[in-house]
Amino acid sequence: MPLAGTREILYRAMEGKYAVGAFNVSSLELIKPIVEAAEAERAPVILQMTAAQYEYMGLHLAAAAARAAADAASVPVAIHLDHGATYAQNVAALRAGFTSLMMDASSKPFEENVRLSRQIVELGHAVGIGVEAELGRVLRAANAPQADDIKACFTDPGEAADFIAATDADFLAVAVGTVHNMVKRSAEIDLPRIAAIRERVRRPLVLHGGSGVPHEVLAEAVANGICKVNVATELLKQLRQGVEKAYAAQPGELQPRVMMPGVMAVVRDTVAEKIRLFGSAGKA
Repeated sequence: MPLAGTREILYRAMEGKYAVGAFNVSSLELIKPIVEAAEAERAPVILQMTAAQYEYMGLHLAAAAARAAADAASVPVAIHLDHGATYAQNVAALRAGFTSLMMDASSKPFEENVRLSRQIVELGHAVGIGVEAELGRVLRAANAPQADDIKACFTDPGEAADFIAATDADFLAVAVGTVHNMVKRSAEIDLPRIAAIRERVRRPLVLHGGSGVPHEVLAEAVANGICKVNVATELLKQLRQGVEKAYAAQPGELQPRVMMPGVMAVVRDTVAEKIRLFGSAGKA
């Protein structure tokens, strides 16, 4: 079916009280198993890329591959810019055909975050697509943040309401305890904070760092108002482990077409598991 709008997908999720998986495409091989899992589960899905990821693959090649997969899919597939850091990155993604943008100015002071996010909102709305912004800050595992560091970056519910009023962002990424690039599911999530933000912000809420959250806690986060869950690290872990096992089992094999289908099957199963966990299975 035609490429789907991220905003439309997420507002339906908010009304239906489920979340849509947003899976990072860090290499072209991941597009196929992600979409196949969504089709098998009859779920909408979001393919997303950071600027570093699309630059590695080649922006127009990556966008064209994602669009082709969406056109051939039997379920809604959207393409989202993850963690856009500059106006130029957002313009590049827009021109390449992404169906939503993101301005991540979460490391900036509040007023600067508002100003930069508002710029991208105006850009996206001018052509009818949604924009994600971030308030609070989701830290990175590489910096070994401690519990107090994470809590100091939490999103304030009252500030979130002011931020949305000032920016008109379509969906809001919140800091509630997750950490980027976690390889173990051990993040502690402030579920009441999610519910409090949802009460003040009637927009879809986004959870970054979904790979590090225990499954039962993810389900509760969705029940409390999360409508988009980002998953990247877990797919990369499955990809690396799968490739290592495949080549260890057949050390003389050189053809990726022989080695990769088994690896991609594991990725597909992981995506399908997440879709069911988020409650979006059967919602296409």
